[in-house]
Amino acid sequence: MSTPLNEEKLSYLIEKSSKARHLIIQTVHHAGAGHIGGPMSASDVLVNLYFNEMNVNPENPADEQRDRFVLSKGHSAIGLYAVLALRGYFPIEELQTFDSLNSRLQAHPDMNTLPGLDMSTGSLGQGISAAVGMALGAKLQNKEFRTYCMIGDGESQEGQVWEAADIASKYKLDNLVVILDFNKLQQFGWQGKGASRATPINEPKQRWEAFGWHVIEIDGHNHQEISKALSHAREVTGKPVMIISNTVKGKGVSFMEGDYLWHSRIPTAEELSSASEELEMGVQK
Repeated sequence: MSTPLNEEKLSYLIEKSSKARHLIIQTVHHAGAGHIGGPMSASDVLVNLYFNEMNVNPENPADEQRDRFVLSKGHSAIGLYAVLALRGYFPIEELQTFDSLNSRLQAHPDMNTLPGLDMSTGSLGQGISAAVGMALGAKLQNKEFRTYCMIGDGESQEGQVWEAADIASKYKLDNLVVILDFNKLQQFGWQGKGASRATPINEPKQRWEAFGWHVIEIDGHNHQEISKALSHAREVTGKPVMIISNTVKGKGVSFMEGDYLWHSRIPTAEELSSASEELEMGVQK
C-alpha cells in the first residue's frame, strides 16, 4: 500500500520539476535547437522517477543492480538531460553544450557517451522494444532490477510499439513499467482552416488492456498520483504495467501549454524571460 508524500517531499519534487523545466527552456534557447513541448509535459514523471522511485546512484551509474530507464521518445532528450544533471550525473553547466559538436548531450540520447543512459534512442517506437529486452533479461537471470520506459502518444502510431507490447504480455514481464506521456499533441496532424488536430492515439486504456497489460491512469503533473501509481505498479504480478500519464504539452508556461507549435520552437530572449518568471512564481505558490 502506497503512503502519500509528506509535505516536505512533495515540495521538494515540485521544486525539482520547476528547475528541470527552467533548464529545458534555457538550454534550448542557448542552443538554438531542441524540443520544448514534450520535455515539459514529461518533466514531472521524470523527476519522480529519478528523485523518488528508481534505485539509481549517480556515483555508480553502471551498477548491475540499478533500475533501468529508457526514453523511447528520444527527441525529448533535453528533458531527461535536465533531470540527470539535477540528480548529479554530470554538471548542470554542461547543459550549455547541448546539441553542439562533440558534446555528450546530443539531440537524441547516446548511451556510449553519457553516464546514466541505458539506451540510445531516437527512431520512434524502438525504445520500448529495448526496455522489453531488459526486463526479459532480468527475468531470465533472476535479477531484481526493474525497467521503466517512457513512450510518446505520437510514437504509439508505430507498429513496433504494439509488437513489443504483445511480447511483454506473453512473457508476463511484471518488472516492466511503461509510462505513456499522453499530452495529446504531436508535431504534425490535420491542418488548415476549420480543421482540428486529431489526438495521436484514441482510447489508450482499452488498447493496452487488450494487449494484456495492467493499466493505471493518472494526472501526470500530480506528484502524489505519480508516486501512488509507481508504488501500485510494484504490487502487480503476472502482467507488465502501463501508466497513462495525462499531461499538457508545454506544461508550466501559459503561452506554451497546449500549443503544438511549441513542439520544437526556439524561445526568444523575451519569451525565455517571461517563461522563467512564470516557472519561478509557480514554485512560490
